[in-house]
Amino acid sequence: MGDTPISSDLIRGHIDTIVLGLLSARDRYGYDICRQVALLSDDEYELKEPTLYSAARRLERQGAIRSYWGEESQGGRRKYYAITAEGRAIYERNLEDWKRARRLIDRLVSGEAGKE
Repeated sequence: MGDTPISSDLIRGHIDTIVLGLLSARDRYGYDICRQVALLSDDEYELKEPTLYSAARRLERQGAIRSYWGEESQGGRRKYYAITAEGRAIYERNLEDWKRARRLIDRLVSGEAGKE
């Protein structure tokens, strides 16, 4: 892990894909999604709850996810999010776009063409 957290600007355009990727494994509630992002990034990136819930509303409007209320637990009911078939298609498309962009950016910043 680096000394300073990664710039949120580098991640911002990929929040939807990150959320869809996490939901591909299983249904999750908001805090769990934020916690998973911190764990998977070794605490180098923190997904803030307002950012998550904005993404969740956007993804739900697009039909990429659906929400439902879970059973009551300690502290109340949790709102869970589940990926839809449309969400899986969006995730796969975004993942392929990300891979292409990563290869291109690697070439551009290294100044080395065609080293794939």
